[in-house]
Amino acid sequence: MLTPKWLPKALRPEKRETRPERSTGEGPVLLHVLDGFLTAGSSASLVSRQLRGADGVTVHEFDLDPVYDYRARRPPIVFDADHYRSYDPPRLAITREYDVSGREYLLLSGPEPDFGWERFVGEVIEIIDRENVSLVVGLGAVPMGVPHTRPPMITAHATRPELVDRRNLWEAEITVPSSAQTLLEYRLGQRGTDALGYVVHVPHYLTQVEYPTAAIAVLEAAGLRTGLTFDLEDLREQQPAAIAQIEEQIHEQNGEDVLNGLEEQYDAFARGAARSLLEDDGHLPSGDELAAQLERFLAQHRPDDHG
Repeated sequence: MLTPKWLPKALRPEKRETRPERSTGEGPVLLHVLDGFLTAGSSASLVSRQLRGADGVTVHEFDLDPVYDYRARRPPIVFDADHYRSYDPPRLAITREYDVSGREYLLLSGPEPDFGWERFVGEVIEIIDRENVSLVVGLGAVPMGVPHTRPPMITAHATRPELVDRRNLWEAEITVPSSAQTLLEYRLGQRGTDALGYVVHVPHYLTQVEYPTAAIAVLEAAGLRTGLTFDLEDLREQQPAAIAQIEEQIHEQNGEDVLNGLEEQYDAFARGAARSLLEDDGHLPSGDELAAQLERFLAQHRPDDHG
């Protein structure tokens, strides 16, 4: 688990004194969700699957060949008896979609580029300008020491404070690994383009399984902020079975004590406890502790197991 680097206020870098001229347009919203770093609970695949319609029109397709690490993320190919029958190459694209009320939006989805992030961001910005995008919204999920039995926590962020529509449960400065999505928002902020995002915190014992609760949470947040209406029925129908399976596996692995500890910690923090859940790794059950009790759960229930 990453150890945050906490900085005293006096040592924090000065905020820039001038803001760039805003370049936000009046066209559709652009939602981006990439399968890569911010994908705990298989949220990227669940969210993009929900947002990508059968009638979506490709606005722009990225050349993945130079920026995709095929050996690290080998695409599947079907072998049938004595020949290779089909191959589904990875695809990163911006498509034009419509919500249930017919309102247009753009969706950037697919695998996160492994290389060439700055070029990728520049290419996205060209489309943003061309399509006169009014707001850019990023969706993601990260593992966290929280229980699945409590409401999902969401961290909101934006290129301007006025765009943040909810209060985060902690205020602190931390250094975290970057991603193509976070770099995109950062570069948009530098040029004065309105962009924001929501990151849902997934119980870190569920990082590698499909967790519909997380996908529902970020889609609801995006819908409230943008006015878009998404059909979440499929995800809601999957939710009870997923939760039942999680609880069954926790019971089989005698993980109740770990779960109770996470619940107590969550409740204390929600009541206004002084420290953040990220403040000190020593206050959280370690990944090893959770893995010891839930190892079989993680091993037996990968995303592919859920169809």
